[in-house]
Amino acid sequence: MSERANIESILPNEDLDEIDVSTCTIDAEAVMVAEKTIDDLDVRGEEALLEYISKYDESPYGKRVLLDRDDLRSAVDRVDQDVRRVIERSSDRIRDFAELQASCMSACRMDVTDTGITIGHEVVPLESTGCYAPGGRFPLPSSVLMSVIPAVVARVGTIRLASPRPTDGTLAAAWFAGADSLLAAGGAHAIGAMALGVLGPSCDIVVGPGNRYVTAAKAVVSGTSAPRGRPIAIDALAGPSELMVIADDGADPRVVALDLVAQAEHDSDARVWLVTTSEPFRAEVRSRVRDVLFELPDRNRRIAEASIGRGAAIVVEDEERMLEAADRLGPEHLEIITRDPRRIADRVKHAGAVFLGFGGAEVFGDYGVGPNHILPTGGSARARGGLSVMDFLRVRTWIESDGTSASDRLSADCAVFARTEGLEGHARSAEARSTAMVSS
Repeated sequence: MSERANIESILPNEDLDEIDVSTCTIDAEAVMVAEKTIDDLDVRGEEALLEYISKYDESPYGKRVLLDRDDLRSAVDRVDQDVRRVIERSSDRIRDFAELQASCMSACRMDVTDTGITIGHEVVPLESTGCYAPGGRFPLPSSVLMSVIPAVVARVGTIRLASPRPTDGTLAAAWFAGADSLLAAGGAHAIGAMALGVLGPSCDIVVGPGNRYVTAAKAVVSGTSAPRGRPIAIDALAGPSELMVIADDGADPRVVALDLVAQAEHDSDARVWLVTTSEPFRAEVRSRVRDVLFELPDRNRRIAEASIGRGAAIVVEDEERMLEAADRLGPEHLEIITRDPRRIADRVKHAGAVFLGFGGAEVFGDYGVGPNHILPTGGSARARGGLSVMDFLRVRTWIESDGTSASDRLSADCAVFARTEGLEGHARSAEARSTAMVSS
């Protein structure tokens, strides 16, 4: 094991006003690769997809690249039984929370006073979805559960999953989650295959985290230059993972250090920040971070050290500045480990997911206590939340007449509005529904 990291390179001391807000930038080179790959899939279809899978050695099953429910079920018997039980319990927790969310989305209706019109909406599932789970340096069966289960709860018709070099853990997770199939493929060609309908139906939405080529491909298939002129919906364009820990001097500095390092080991580009009102506490956390890094396996340590070096330890004057830090950066994950975390959490405006108190660890969110771990990054929490059952549902409104005519007032109002906009045809269409016009 290498020498301990230089403490000066660990969470450098920073001023809040000097911290850059990271945004998700689309790599230009990755976009060019994605566009070329997706165009190739559009022209050559299955032939091109099989070539990419072979080139990157993504299928552990020889020429079998598309696995069905029976294949997924057989992996359940091969996986370690302790792992199986954990996957099953996590699936149950995630499903329970998704069903709770779904219960908040219901059909509604109301009569519009004195119009003879009833209006409302119905909640309709998407027809098909594509879910992506990384399978490179760290295979993530947890992301299988997070992306597939909300779609199942939403009652999406067909649920495709793609993941390169899937392990038995990934396949077992796909079984418990309820995926219909798994494509052993990654990168831009996996996203393109699900969007275009190669080796399966074309998907209405593609979701899930991935590397820069996955992100670039999601940008391509969802943009104005989407193949076949049919943009596909996506959850979000994901950037490097993020964690901000807000802590006072009553927190355990080693636990805070462990949480920061755990997030940092995701990726060398991950962003981690400590915000505290105590200078001695900041110094103690930095020292504990160095100890924790030293204890990690070499591979994890190298990744985490690079990330930690890009992080920051920020001392602020008071709770108001703590809130300012959270809302300015809008972190993907926000841990609040203070004497009264709820008081702070109730005032936070911008964060992907919030974890309150010593027991509310971010890692519990990663592995299936219930809420989704596919969350907005790069400050995009200001405008959207994490993946949920709502991403797979459409709200479709309706207008219904209870008779042969509408009220004169409604017809007249619409006609005035139409003529204000210079649309005479609209005005006459409205007037044709009035009581007076129908009676004559």
